Amino acid sequence: MKKRAIISLSDKTGALDFARGLCELGYEIISTGGTAKHLTEGGVPVTQISDVTGFPECLDGRVKTLHPAIHAGILAMRSNPDHMAQLERLGIGTIDIVAVNLYPFKATILRDEVTLEEAIENIDIGGPTMIRAAAKNWQDVAVIVDPADYEAVLDELRDTGEVSGETKLRLAAKVFEHTAQYDALIAGYLRRQAGIEGFTQALTLTFEKVQDMRYGENPHQAAAFYREIGRGLDGTIAFAEQLWGKELSYNNINDANGALDMLKEFGNELPCVVAVKHANPCGVAVAPTLHEAYMKAYEADPVSIYGGIVAANRPIDKATAEEMVKIFLEIVIAPGFTPEALEVLKTKPNLRLLRLPAAAEPYQSGTLDMKKVAGGLLVQELDAELYDDADVKVVTEAQPTPEQLYDMKFGMKVVKHVKSNAIVLVKDGMTVGIGPGQTNRVTALELAIKYAGERARGSVLASDAFFPFDDCVELAAKHGIAAIVQPGGSIRDADSISACNKYGIPMVFTGKRHFKH
Repeated sequence: MKKRAIISLSDKTGALDFARGLCELGYEIISTGGTAKHLTEGGVPVTQISDVTGFPECLDGRVKTLHPAIHAGILAMRSNPDHMAQLERLGIGTIDIVAVNLYPFKATILRDEVTLEEAIENIDIGGPTMIRAAAKNWQDVAVIVDPADYEAVLDELRDTGEVSGETKLRLAAKVFEHTAQYDALIAGYLRRQAGIEGFTQALTLTFEKVQDMRYGENPHQAAAFYREIGRGLDGTIAFAEQLWGKELSYNNINDANGALDMLKEFGNELPCVVAVKHANPCGVAVAPTLHEAYMKAYEADPVSIYGGIVAANRPIDKATAEEMVKIFLEIVIAPGFTPEALEVLKTKPNLRLLRLPAAAEPYQSGTLDMKKVAGGLLVQELDAELYDDADVKVVTEAQPTPEQLYDMKFGMKVVKHVKSNAIVLVKDGMTVGIGPGQTNRVTALELAIKYAGERARGSVLASDAFFPFDDCVELAAKHGIAAIVQPGGSIRDADSISACNKYGIPMVFTGKRHFKH
């Protein structure tokens, strides 16, 4: 019995060479529509699908492969005599290779101004049915959805006359990965179009691999980086363009993501620089120029910034670059780099330079924050709010100055991105001390004061959550901290308010907690 292959492709990359190789091996090529035209024009003899089914394509091509002559030929188990006898009685031949990739639904929905009707027309029906059938019958049928697999299949056919069971099983697994992603994209798109909000009963996520990593958090851990699929993601680390430097590591990407999260808090109003080390900020500043903002962020903690990641909301200029190369930095990420800045920065061979035009743009609404735990997944809305101005209350006798109110908001923008328990000290639009990830709030404040030194005097203290006791106020007063902002909400808030009144320290409650675990 002559071997037969169905080739029906949206992505026709490599199709001609693959079809020619199969023809040379004695295969009959069955094809449809645009693929049949492409192969015929390339000199490959093709049998039209309608000649196999005895039924014309109809409904503008919506129905062409959904026919027993196709699916029985794919699904018949060659080891089952009854299956083979039925095929013979029905006059149906077997199909041994199915090379199909699906209508470009992803590319369609990522286009600007795509309509619902266009998206619906790019939901493939016959293609998924064929490749799922072939994958189910993987012992007898080689199914290919990725052009990268054409050459390996041809090599095995040329060497042994058949595709090995190991290869066919691997290809079958790839099919279900392909269709799972395809269906998840469709479900997500239709859910958005239907205005369905909240958390669904079943959650299916789809990502595509950007790269394999040399290792994970530590050298003994394997790792890879995957990119989310969807619109409005151009301001995320997954879409940054690397202009210079060695390959990004797992920790680089995680830390760069944290730097971007914080940078977005400050938008594009003033030049802003964020320095991050081990996923925690070590220096954040705004200033009239980027050079000044970088110097302030550097001076905030010149020890911790070494080996850190710097993110900026303005293109890097030569003056800023000349300061950056004075120390070792892992990554600089910015909307762009002037040619002169690139020339300076490229003198550091191990410095990674990432260009991300939308670096400071806020994340799209509806962005989810996810955390994998053993055996499950925690999903929440992204912490996109700072606080509502209407909820802000001055709870002390002393009133904050306009400058202190500015630094209070600055401090809350930073502290919400510091691991809890977290304290941030701010003065004149820059951090002067950061206390991250402590098991109690007093220790976090002690750490922030230690980093700040004398700069703690006159600074503003921002806390990610309420004070359970008045001990933080007592410590703040001892070191000359001038004002405090915190969410409030403790059953002992009155103790902290009383202590602030005793020392003449203005304190503001925002009503919004920002734990980050």
